Amino acid sequence: MILSRAKPASSEGSRLSASRTNIPKLEEFLEKRDYIGALTLLEFQSTSGSNLESELWMGYCAFHLGDYKRALTIYENLKKKENVLVDLITNLACCYFYLGMYPEAQKLLEEAPDSKLKTRLLFHLAHKMGNEAKLLEYHQMLHDVLEDQLSLASIHYLRAHYQEAIDVYKRILLDNSKVDERKENSFMHETDSEVYFITQLKNCRDYVALNVYVALCYYKLDYYDVAQEVLQVYLQKFPDSAIAINLKACNHFRLYNGNAAQAEMKQLIGKISSSFSFGHDLIRHNTVVFRNGEGALQILPNLVDVIPEARLNLVIYYLKQDDIKEAYELIKDLEPAVPQEYILKGIVNAVMGQEIGSRDNIKTAQQYFQLVGSSASECDTIPGRQCMASCFFLYRQFEEVLVYLNSIKTYFSNEDNFNFNYAQAQSAAGYFKEAEEAFLMIHNEKYKNDYIYISLLAYSYIMNKKAELAWELYLKMDTSTESFNLLQMIANTCYKVGEFWYAAKAFDMLERMDPSPEHWEGKRGACCGTFQYIVAEKQPTDLLPEVILLLRNTSNSQVEQIIRVMRKWGKDNRINC
Repeated sequence: MILSRAKPASSEGSRLSASRTNIPKLEEFLEKRDYIGALTLLEFQSTSGSNLESELWMGYCAFHLGDYKRALTIYENLKKKENVLVDLITNLACCYFYLGMYPEAQKLLEEAPDSKLKTRLLFHLAHKMGNEAKLLEYHQMLHDVLEDQLSLASIHYLRAHYQEAIDVYKRILLDNSKVDERKENSFMHETDSEVYFITQLKNCRDYVALNVYVALCYYKLDYYDVAQEVLQVYLQKFPDSAIAINLKACNHFRLYNGNAAQAEMKQLIGKISSSFSFGHDLIRHNTVVFRNGEGALQILPNLVDVIPEARLNLVIYYLKQDDIKEAYELIKDLEPAVPQEYILKGIVNAVMGQEIGSRDNIKTAQQYFQLVGSSASECDTIPGRQCMASCFFLYRQFEEVLVYLNSIKTYFSNEDNFNFNYAQAQSAAGYFKEAEEAFLMIHNEKYKNDYIYISLLAYSYIMNKKAELAWELYLKMDTSTESFNLLQMIANTCYKVGEFWYAAKAFDMLERMDPSPEHWEGKRGACCGTFQYIVAEKQPTDLLPEVILLLRNTSNSQVEQIIRVMRKWGKDNRINC
């Protein structure tokens, strides 16, 4: 019996032994970037007793999962022990940095031993804390090694120097791959080297992550198709990368629409660890953007201090909702550091200045727009030219506005925002035919119901000898101060350009509302002008009875004398008056 029982026991032992040999090693998890698997293995092993090395690896895995709080706790507990590694304090400072606790990270690094990692972290802290002197100091301490150069490229990227970042990546690729010697000298400068660089980058097997970094730069430079091409190389090797999938979704948003972007973003849901909070925050934030602001007030306020773009997108949401005060309060204390921040702060100040009549806000907007539009990095970009157009618009130099808007018109031919500003500039510069065309291309009812739209379109109609269309715009309006102002504009402008019949109708309407001598004089002159056109055969004769009816609406001693002259002419020309 004992022998018969020994066989199953031995068989079970063999299975246990086999299962142990089948358990992946920590190195295998790390090589696959499976930090959840690595952390699970480390936690399982710690049940039989933890050691310094396993705890350090647990901190490493938690950090790379984006669970910086857990990594911080692990490193803080290790710091309390006597025998700790040299880099522990610097690793702890890295956790503070990623948690946005910059002063704490700075203070902690004071007791950390010198190292390349410490220098790089101080370099990034100088950028985050806006210390330009320290930024330059630590920049000079960087070496020509991969990690330092990648840090330099990332700072270029964060400061919106995207081409400079790409140039760093070119050097890295040049130093670490076999590049044709004939191309080596021209690699950094020639126009066609960009295509060659992308080809080399896509074929580089040792530094695949460069594809993501370069794709991010091209995305920021508005080269979405190039960004997508480069990014695809990385996605083929790491199809579950949160950063890469998110960037692909953003490319689809720019190239196609929000629905296409959301379809790509769905891949991330369920793939990201619950501890990877930044990944979930990123999804929630970008989903709001892809849905054109839907759910903005529920999601974005909580992300303002987590994702830098959240504040900007919340400001944009408030602007779209015409909540100018909230937009201004949210951005007024923001010190702009990149073009997008300068542009948005300029827009908010411009709108606020127009809303409350503040010359100071307008002046601030002009300064921000000019700063971006005249900068070497932005002057030839579409946003840069839009900024210069906006600056000259606020200065009321509309010929200059049109120089910049005409240079980018082909990119915005169907954009209501662009056409509204373009039409205003054309009208103000005296190009009424072009203004009319631009106004009529607008489909957004919000713009079409705006008094500025209605009044300027009516003015353009009149200047283009289409006064009847201007009159129709007035007839569609409800009675209000704005409709009264439009009526005055139609009356005076039609009179000025010789559109006397519609001037007469407008003055007649004004006289009914306000029987002042000024309105009678305008009506009298317009009626006489219309009569002259009838006599000169520039207006149809059957209009004469209507002119007489308009005159009869006024109780004035001059009326009968004028009508008598008109009737006599009508009788002589066999017109029934």
